[in-house]
Amino acid sequence: MITSSQNPKIQQIRKLIAQKKERDESGCYVLEGVRLIEEAIKKKENCRLLVYTDPLSPRAEALVQSFVTQGVETEEVTPQLMKTISDTEMPQGVLAVMEMTRPVIPEKLDFIIILDSIRDPGNLGTMIRTAAAAAVDLLILAPGCTDPYAPKVLRSAMGSHFMIPLIQLGWEEIASRLIPFPDLQVLASIMDDGKSCWDYDLSKPTALIIGSEANGISQTAQDLSDGNIFIPMPGDVESLNAAMAAGILIFEIVRQRSKKFEQGS
Repeated sequence: MITSSQNPKIQQIRKLIAQKKERDESGCYVLEGVRLIEEAIKKKENCRLLVYTDPLSPRAEALVQSFVTQGVETEEVTPQLMKTISDTEMPQGVLAVMEMTRPVIPEKLDFIIILDSIRDPGNLGTMIRTAAAAAVDLLILAPGCTDPYAPKVLRSAMGSHFMIPLIQLGWEEIASRLIPFPDLQVLASIMDDGKSCWDYDLSKPTALIIGSEANGISQTAQDLSDGNIFIPMPGDVESLNAAMAAGILIFEIVRQRSKKFEQGS
């Protein structure tokens, strides 16, 4: 049993939780909680180390035993030590160091979401979860977005990282990615200029750029887009939360495509 906070494995876990640089250099991140670890394993993500402490729930105990059976390195720590390394107020007793895996990107892309400078971890995690629920082909994080493997983002996304191709690219790389798809309309989400989302034909191949509530779309993103799209708001409010706006627009695309499919069938 590990009892010391100076143990090298414990120190690495702390760095992975706290530092993006450590995550990038090691190619690893930390998942905490039974559900998130189970979702990762279902999608064949690789675990380098599982840390646990007693008492465990039956579900958590079964998870630990499955890792032991598979030959994954497991370490028991004291409850006090688990509290010091946990990023949550109520630790579930299991924590995993996972390897980042290269996403498999479909050859055909006609539903792309590009996030521009989304810095709030809760918003980013919610957007990842929403994109996964809508079966988006590819989610691109442009410069200025917070780290998708930060603990708060992982918790907000609820395992959706493992259900959708997610990549981080610079704007030049994003433009290059879109070149092979000349039929793709690139739309920038803004507050009140351009065309209503109810009036756009979103059943066509679409790449949707969504910016932050505070700063909106960057000029680089605006230059890349073919047009602006907005959500009509009859109420007297200035803006919507970025994750809420993303959900409305993403599922308007889903609605239009479902309707077109029903009419075609």
